[in-house]
Amino acid sequence: MATEALTQYKLMILYLLHSVKYPLSNSRLSGFFLENEYTTYFTLQQCINDLVEASLISAEHSQSTTRYEITEEGKQTLSFFSQDIPELVREDMDFFLSKNKSRLQSEAALYSDYSETDNKEYLVQLEIRENRTLLCRVELTVPDEESAKALCLKWEAKHQKVYTYLLQEFLGEE
Repeated sequence: MATEALTQYKLMILYLLHSVKYPLSNSRLSGFFLENEYTTYFTLQQCINDLVEASLISAEHSQSTTRYEITEEGKQTLSFFSQDIPELVREDMDFFLSKNKSRLQSEAALYSDYSETDNKEYLVQLEIRENRTLLCRVELTVPDEESAKALCLKWEAKHQKVYTYLLQEFLGEE
């Protein structure tokens, strides 16, 4: 693959991550590039890995996904080379971000993951974020992986109810 094309894809990734105030999942980045037929999945993953290794983006891994954010070094790099992104490509990216804004924000607002502990139990971490601000974090230990998976799945549907309950219990009048 031509070096110019790889550089273009990397700049596009930096542009997408800089344009939002929250992390984007690997599947969302892949969706944009593949739906618009900019490149293949494997080339995109190579570009993402190169950007992580160069510390231009950071990766947050969980059981179900990897989410990426632009670093300060990435922002600096983009500021030097953003004019190298063609206007039509920039318009495609802006359209993708505006069309999917609420879905992308919703995905970025919720985080759930689990890991096995030394005691062979599972620690489940559940979070609600607004932009980059952590609003709520709950950690629970459960006896098995099945329970951990169930908690992670239910977090998406019940996070607002749990958050509201906690606020009312701790801030409500006694």
